[in-house]
Amino acid sequence: MEKTYAPNFITQTIDKHLEEGVYNKVVTRFPPEPNGYLHIGHIRAITIDFEIAKMYGGKVNLRFDDTNPTKEDVEYVEAIQEDIRWLGYEWDNMFWASDYFDELYNRAVLLIKKGLAYVDDQSAEEVSRTRGTLTEPGIPSPYRNRSVEENLELFERMKNGEFPEGSRVLRAKIDMASPNLNMRDPVIYRIAYVPHHNTGTKWCIYPLYDFAHPLSDAIEGITHSLCSLEFEDHRPLYDWFVRECEMPHKPTQIEFGKLYISNTIISKRNLRRLVEEKIVDGWDDPRLATIRGLRRRGYTPTALKNFVFDLGISKSNAVVGYAQLEHYIREDLKLTVPRTMAVLRPLKVVITNYPEGQVEYLDEPVNKEVPEMGVRKIPFSREIYIEQDDFMEEPIPGYYRLYPGNEVRLAHAYFIKCTDVIKDENGNIIEIHATYDPQTKSGTGFTGRKVKGTIHWVDAKHNIPVEVRLYDHLTIETEETKDLPIMEKLNPNSLIVCQGYVSNALTNLKPYDRFQFFRHGYFMVDPKDTKDGKIVFNRIVPLKSSFPL
Repeated sequence: MEKTYAPNFITQTIDKHLEEGVYNKVVTRFPPEPNGYLHIGHIRAITIDFEIAKMYGGKVNLRFDDTNPTKEDVEYVEAIQEDIRWLGYEWDNMFWASDYFDELYNRAVLLIKKGLAYVDDQSAEEVSRTRGTLTEPGIPSPYRNRSVEENLELFERMKNGEFPEGSRVLRAKIDMASPNLNMRDPVIYRIAYVPHHNTGTKWCIYPLYDFAHPLSDAIEGITHSLCSLEFEDHRPLYDWFVRECEMPHKPTQIEFGKLYISNTIISKRNLRRLVEEKIVDGWDDPRLATIRGLRRRGYTPTALKNFVFDLGISKSNAVVGYAQLEHYIREDLKLTVPRTMAVLRPLKVVITNYPEGQVEYLDEPVNKEVPEMGVRKIPFSREIYIEQDDFMEEPIPGYYRLYPGNEVRLAHAYFIKCTDVIKDENGNIIEIHATYDPQTKSGTGFTGRKVKGTIHWVDAKHNIPVEVRLYDHLTIETEETKDLPIMEKLNPNSLIVCQGYVSNALTNLKPYDRFQFFRHGYFMVDPKDTKDGKIVFNRIVPLKSSFPL
């Protein structure tokens, strides 16, 4: 069943606007800055923008906020589009803030003519220092009362490239004593001699976000500018620019709480450092909470969207545990993906009384909870692999798996009993010998005796070698580590690589194929490193186990 958001304070506001005739349609926008990859926090923003528009038969614009060419790259532009489409959404129009540079410049000139903007010769440090605090008003710039004529001339000269970078800015003239720091003469244009990917070298002055964003919304006819909570204090400035720049259309900004997930890194600065210092395998490393990383890990759009849908939309920020996200991917996969056996840390077992050279094919349900998915045939012979953790030479209390003299069931196969332990010259166990009881074959209805343990296995001669990557949280988050720099709380066990086996019944394995490995969890064939005959599996999420492996 396809989900969406339940009625909420945003839909209540939109209903009221439509009823009162404030707007006769709904137009939203998703406005990412193309300076990095989208992460899990963006999923809430994306779904809110697209789902709210869909509820009202409205439209969604994808608008790239490309007002800072020093940090932007076409690589991010392409990745953002791909990630949105992967989530299942398609925008109605795609725009760039740079499409409006001429219009924004003209509106800035209008502010100057109205005496509401001025060129300031102070440095960025001086502007910041004189801005004031929450308890102290700001100090007006000595250039605040320049004449309209002088400001017009200086601003045009800024545009013409006559001044050094950083030597002058254009500021709105509002209120240096406002209790809202955003209203204390914010900078709206700065000088930057950086070529722009869309406009080339036409411009050497660029608008700041707080100026470009509301005017871009107004130009596009956005009705509801839905944004995260940190922009709540910017709303008076948003409305001021729309009003004083005399925009014919007036959007409504509505803020919602951001979503934070424990044990995830979403800071672009920290993510970039991890990538650049090669601590992770690029922006799509499965340990990262980027959409690309989650996708490569094996998460599905359905699981991610259902996760944010069920959390709902709130007016306050929310912090949820990573385990809650894991619940949704398990729920999405448990009835849809095939199940099979895989051995990640192999230990050979030789069944000494099984006929040499004989191979039989046993039935393995594709998904026991979904009988209509059928069964597959898996090979079984004299030599098999089991997990190293499924054998103990000296078992601890409560251990019901294989140990000398104990009998267990091989899943979908027979009972076997350990008869001998083979070790190398260093005392390491390298092989187990066992016997089997042919009367105990699964599916025959054998009731002669019961065993307490069932273990999985893979045939030792009829299999596919695979690399399996077990992922854990990238950082260790505790009371002791919470204030440490990111590099000092990295988890040394965030990636464990195993060389194991799956049955050769899994033919034609290809990237993005997902399976549940019996007792291990859910896994997906890695789309990046699976090549040239090498199969790599990423663990999406483990199963909940009653006994530690």
